[in-house]
Amino acid sequence: MAKVSVIGAGSWGIALATVLEKNGHDVTIWSILEDEINMLKEKHEHVTKLPGVKLSEKMGLTTSLEEAVKDRDLLVLAVPSVHTRSTAKSMKEFVSEGQLIVNVGKGIEESTLMILSDVIEEEIPQANVAILSGPSHAEEVGKGLPTTCVVGAHDKKTAEYIQNIFMNEEFRIYTSPDMLGIEVGGALKNVIALAAGMADGLGYGDNTKAALITRGIAEISRLAIAMGAKYQTLFGLTGIGDLIVTCASMHSRNRRAGILIGQGKTMQEAMNEVQMVVEGVYSAKAAMALAKKYQISMPIIEQVNKVLFEDKPAKEAVSELMLRDKKAEHEDLWEEAEK
Repeated sequence: MAKVSVIGAGSWGIALATVLEKNGHDVTIWSILEDEINMLKEKHEHVTKLPGVKLSEKMGLTTSLEEAVKDRDLLVLAVPSVHTRSTAKSMKEFVSEGQLIVNVGKGIEESTLMILSDVIEEEIPQANVAILSGPSHAEEVGKGLPTTCVVGAHDKKTAEYIQNIFMNEEFRIYTSPDMLGIEVGGALKNVIALAAGMADGLGYGDNTKAALITRGIAEISRLAIAMGAKYQTLFGLTGIGDLIVTCASMHSRNRRAGILIGQGKTMQEAMNEVQMVVEGVYSAKAAMALAKKYQISMPIIEQVNKVLFEDKPAKEAVSELMLRDKKAEHEDLWEEAEK
C-alpha cells in the first residue's frame, strides 16, 4: 500500500482518487477551496464536477497543502494547466528530495511555451516528476469503465512503480520515456477538439470530423517531432487515441465549447456555459507560438486561434481550410515514387 495525495479536486482528480483507493492505497484529496472539501466530506461526492461517483468515507480530505504533501509516497498533481506553476510553487517547501510527483493535467504554459513537467521541475527541482495521460474521460474512469493510459517518466523504474500503483483490471497503464511527445499530444488535441466541436455546431457531418482528426494528428505530429518527440508516441494512446476520444465524446469540455462556438456563441460565452476549464482555449495561443518558433504549418490550429481571439466566424474558418492551395497528402511519397 502506498500513501498517495491527489492535489486538486476536479473531476479528473476525483476519478483517479477512486482508482487509487480501489487499488488499496491510502488516499488523501487536497483542494484550495474550503467549500469544496466541506462538500466532499458531507456528500462523499463531487456533486457538480463528477456527480454519481461516490467517495469512500475513509478518503482523506484536506485544505492543508502541508498535510497533503509531507511524508506521502506519491503526489498526483491534478490541477488545470493554468494553475500548475502556482500550485507547484506553493508545494515546493513541503516536497522532500526525490519525492515523486505525477502530473495528470494537459496543457502548455502560454507565457513560456513549456510543457507542464518542465514547469513543475523548474519550481520543485528536488522532485522526481512524471506524467500520466491518455484517452481517459473522468466520467468513465469514475464509473470503472475500461480505460488505458500511459505513464511517462525519466527512468523505467519510476514509470513501472507508477504503473503498478495505478493499474488494475479496469485501468490499464503502459509506460514510455517520451514525456515530451505525451505532453504535446495531450495539450494540442484539445485545440483540435475545439475545431471538431465547431464543425458539429455548424451542422457538419462525420466526414468533416474524420478529416479534422486525421489532419489534426498530422499537425500535432509535425510540431511534436520538430520539438524532439518520437513519432510512435503521436500514433499511440496519447496522440491519436486521445485525439479521437476528445473530438468524438460529449464528455469532452473542449468539444462542447466548440459546439457552442459553432452555434454562434463567443469563446467566453461558451466557457461560461461549459462551467469547467476548457484547456484548449489556453493551449491554442501556445500552439500557434510554437508553430511559429519551429516554422511548422498548422492551418487548423491557426484557424481555431482566429475564431477564438479574432472573432472570425467558424464557418469562414472551415471554408478557408477547404480552399487552401492544392497539395499532396504526403509529399515525400511522391518523391520516393519518382526516384
